[in-house]
Amino acid sequence: MKVPNTLLAAEVTRFAYDGAPLLLRDVRLALGEGTLTAVLGGSGSGTSTLAKILAGWALTGGRNRFEGHLELAGSSTRLAFHGTPDDPRLSLGAWGRHVAFVPQRAADLLTGASATVGEEIAFTLEHRGLPRERMRACVEEAARAVGLAAHLHRHPAGLSGGEERRLALACAIVGEPAVLVLDDPAASLDADGRAALARLVDAERARGAAVVVAGSCADGLARCADHWILLDGGTAVAAGRPAEVLASAAFGRSGVLPRDPAEPGYPDRTVSSDGAKCHDGPEVSSASASHSGSSATSSAASEGLETREGSRGAPLAVLDRVTFAYPGTASDGQRSVLIDADFEVRPGEVVAITGPNGAGKSTALRHLAGLVRPGSGRVRIGGQDIAGLPAGRVAEHVGTLFQEPRDQLFERTALREVAFGLRIAARGRPRVPRDVAERRALEALRAVGLEASAGEHPYDLPVSGQRLVALATVIARSPRVLLLDEPTVGLDRHGLARLESVVAEAAQEGCGVVLSTHALGWARRHAHRVLALEGGRFVAA
Repeated sequence: MKVPNTLLAAEVTRFAYDGAPLLLRDVRLALGEGTLTAVLGGSGSGTSTLAKILAGWALTGGRNRFEGHLELAGSSTRLAFHGTPDDPRLSLGAWGRHVAFVPQRAADLLTGASATVGEEIAFTLEHRGLPRERMRACVEEAARAVGLAAHLHRHPAGLSGGEERRLALACAIVGEPAVLVLDDPAASLDADGRAALARLVDAERARGAAVVVAGSCADGLARCADHWILLDGGTAVAAGRPAEVLASAAFGRSGVLPRDPAEPGYPDRTVSSDGAKCHDGPEVSSASASHSGSSATSSAASEGLETREGSRGAPLAVLDRVTFAYPGTASDGQRSVLIDADFEVRPGEVVAITGPNGAGKSTALRHLAGLVRPGSGRVRIGGQDIAGLPAGRVAEHVGTLFQEPRDQLFERTALREVAFGLRIAARGRPRVPRDVAERRALEALRAVGLEASAGEHPYDLPVSGQRLVALATVIARSPRVLLLDEPTVGLDRHGLARLESVVAEAAQEGCGVVLSTHALGWARRHAHRVLALEGGRFVAA
C-alpha cells in the first residue's frame, strides 16, 4: 500500500520471541501524516506484538528473532532499523523521540518513581532539557487533554486503572511524537475518558502525527480509521477501509468484537469510510450513560439469565453504611470514595457496578474481599461481620478477579496456577490431593477455553489469556461470592463468550456475582441489577 508523506514504513517478514514459535509473518504497513490505522485481531493474533515492534520495544536486543525492515522518515530525521535477525537491536532512545507508545498494560509505561502525576508527565521533557516554564505549559496541556488537569498533584499510585491509562496517554503525547502507537487504548476508560481519547486522536492527526490503534474490538475509535489491518494467526488476512474489512469472510472468522461492549444497548454504528473525525457527536458523560436505557433486570431476563429461587434468601455479601477514604499525601490530601454506602448481593444474583474512573468501584470490591477495612460501617459475608478476620479467611468464601491479572499470577504454568488455590487447606478442611486439584484445575481451564494452554507460563499468554487464567483460579474454588473487577477488558469475542458462560453458570449454581465495569451495554444484558457509584453511594442505574 502506497501512502503519501509516509512517516513510518514497516515490513515484518518474520518475528518470534526468544525460544517461542513464530508469531508474526509477512505483515506490511505504511503510516502517513495525519492518518489513523487500526490493527485488529483476536487474542493471540499478534496485534500487541506488532504494536511493540512499531514502537521499538520488541527490538532492543536479546534473543528475539526479527526479519524485516522499519524506517522512520520525517522533516528532520530518517531512522532505519539496522539490527540482524539474531540481534534485533534498535536504539530505543533515538526511536522513542519520534514514536510514542502506550502499551496494553498502561503501568508498563510509567516510571514508578514520580511523586506526582505532573512529575510523571514531565519525565520525558526533563530528559530533553526543555526550559521549566515551557515544560510546565506542556504538562498542563497534556493533562487537560486526558482529563487529569485537576489531578497533577496526586500520587500516581493512588490512581484508578482508568486514571492510570489517562496518565499513560498524557505521557505519550506530551513530547509531540511523529507516530503514536496505542495498544487497546480505551481499556478501563469511562465514557468521558473515551470521548477524551477520541478528541486526543483527532488533535494528534490534526498536527500531522500518524496514529495506530491495536486491539480486539471494532469500537468507535477503530471505526473512524482510514485503514484497517486484520491479523489472524500472526499474518494479515484482510486490509482496507473499515467497511471492506467488516464485510469480509476473514473478519467473521476472527475473534474481533464487531461492536464495543461499552456502548449502551450495543447500538450499531455506521462505519466511517473517509477517516472522519472520531469525536463527531455530543459528549456522553458517565452519568448520562449510566442512566440510559431500561431496567437491567428485564434486559438480563431477555437474554436468558434467570435468577434462582434462592435469590430471595438472605444476602451473601453486604456493605452496611460503609465509609472509606484513602489517606492521601501532603500534596493531594485525603480522598473519600465511599460515603455511607449500602450494597448487597443475594444467591443467584448478578450485580454490575458502573461509575466514572476513580468513583470507587474497585474499592467497593476490595471491601467485600476483606482486602481493605472500612473507616466506618460493616461488611458482612454470609451474615458474618468480617471485621478482624484475615483476608485469607474471607477468601475461603469469596473469590476475586483483580483488575490487573498479573497481580494474582505467580506460578510456572497455567495448570499449577489454578491448582495452587485448591491445594491450600482451608481452616477445618483436609488438604486436596494433587491429582484431584489438577483435575479440577483442568476443568476450570476448560471452562475459560484455555485447556490447551495448561502447560504454558501465564506471562507468555496475551493479556486476555492472563485474565482468563486468573478467572479460572477463582472459579476452580467454587466461591459463594464471585467478585470480578473489570472482567471484560482486553477480551476478544471468544473470551467474552467464555466470561458470559462462567457468570451465568455461577449464578445458576447460587453464587452471588458482583462485577465492576464500564461496558454498560454488556452489563445490561448480563446482570440482574446495574448500580452506579455516584458521590460515594450506590444508586440504581
